[in-house]
Amino acid sequence: MKTALIDDEHLARKELRHLLAAHPEIEIVGEAANVTEALRLIPSLRPKLVFLDIEMPVRNGFDLLAALPAPHPHIIFVTAYDEFAVRAFQVNALDYLLKPVEPERLAEALARIGRKDERPDHEPSSETSPTHDPEAPFQEDDRVFVREGERCWFVPLKEIALIEAQGNHTRIHFRGERPLLRRSLAAMEKRLPGTLFVRANRGQLVNRSFIEKMEPWFSGGLKASLRDGTEVEFSRRQAQEFRDRLEL
Repeated sequence: MKTALIDDEHLARKELRHLLAAHPEIEIVGEAANVTEALRLIPSLRPKLVFLDIEMPVRNGFDLLAALPAPHPHIIFVTAYDEFAVRAFQVNALDYLLKPVEPERLAEALARIGRKDERPDHEPSSETSPTHDPEAPFQEDDRVFVREGERCWFVPLKEIALIEAQGNHTRIHFRGERPLLRRSLAAMEKRLPGTLFVRANRGQLVNRSFIEKMEPWFSGGLKASLRDGTEVEFSRRQAQEFRDRLEL
């Protein structure tokens, strides 16, 4: 996969080259340190994938995309700032990596290219189609956009450990964060994959991959202990459904 690196910091490009060396399918065909260089490099080399910094001198990564003739390559933003996430997804970026880039996150981003390219040409992409159903169910490997006030995150569903009802809103737990979203728990449950999230009681959904142990609890229920030490009580009904689905 022909790939270009666009970043004004030489050390950042060098580090990304080092990380990409673990992915033999990636062929780095060029680098640029600013938008002017990138506008010459990309049309000439026609890379399929571009790792793009946002904050660069004179013109930024979004200016590059605005000036770049179609069709655009896959774009993975690589930046030290998380406040550009909303705008990145508005321009249909494939992913958004924060510096320093973690090898696991890089692998996830590259895997998204394969899944996107596997779609038939006539099949609308949920990442680019303007007619995408905003209530369509998610898949286990999806990443979701989360916003609370001025803060925002792009979170793999697999990293969300717990979702709790708070009135008509929900609070989600991931990586030590607990943003409050203006959606009901029932609405969230309809979109979440049942292979990953299970209902524990009237007010909580649990990512079953975070459950480390379970023990019998009052009135036929179960008590689950999550990786971070959080304890969640399964009601009698939900405990029975959990057993029916997963018991050997």
